[in-house]
Amino acid sequence: MSYRAADSAPKDVYSELPLINNERLRFDGSTPFIPNYVKRSVTRSTDPAQAYASRVEGRQILLDNPARESKAKKAREEQRARRTSERARRAAGVISKTEGNQKGVWRLQKGETKYHLFLPLHSLWLGYMSELLSLSAQPATGSGDPAASMPGVAGMHSKLIKADFHGAVVTVRQSKNPCLVGLSGIVVHETENAFKVITQKDQLKLIPKQNSVFMFAVPLYSMPSPSPLPQPSSPPRTVLDVPHIEFELYANHFCFRAAERAGRKFKHKETMEL
Repeated sequence: MSYRAADSAPKDVYSELPLINNERLRFDGSTPFIPNYVKRSVTRSTDPAQAYASRVEGRQILLDNPARESKAKKAREEQRARRTSERARRAAGVISKTEGNQKGVWRLQKGETKYHLFLPLHSLWLGYMSELLSLSAQPATGSGDPAASMPGVAGMHSKLIKADFHGAVVTVRQSKNPCLVGLSGIVVHETENAFKVITQKDQLKLIPKQNSVFMFAVPLYSMPSPSPLPQPSSPPRTVLDVPHIEFELYANHFCFRAAERAGRKFKHKETMEL
């Protein structure tokens, strides 16, 4: 590549610069290029030196946009992560909600909707509550004050909102549907928006959480672990047959699945009247 000067023959652009007064071109730090360029050409403020000292001097400035990952690469990585989690889930034997509905995992037959069949599940839930809330043992008959055995309610709230309610006895206190008020039973399945309960009349009921207030109870004292062997001599008991503490559950703020509540942070919210 060459160029032609106005008063000379063609010259090579890569040739050395001509000497000025027989001296080569020198660069020194007395007049650096960047500060002079910024102060002279870029800055339009009244005090260019102050603008350079406050915004440019001593800072790393990117002269080009940083490299960004392409959308196609990001989509491939997300798809690869989904496939990995899907293989891990299938290896662990966990089925999805759609597969569970197709196989009828939560669909009970008519002969299985019996209240007494789910009393052992309720006994397991009582033991789970005793361990979760660290309840004290029941004192001897006729001794001790129940009020003194009352655990700290403030500490119980943070644990109960994240607890699993499969096996709990819940009662509808308030609802916009008057037909549901007073309905009580053992929770056999909890979804994001409803409780599925078995009543004492051996009826399977689906109770929506929206616009409903539930009552549930936890034992006041620690309950012993249920025996694996049947004991026909002892009548079945629920939490309502022993000293217990009652709580009201405003289900409008409880529309989450049990697995999602375990890792969720709840905030105090005002409760609207039904």
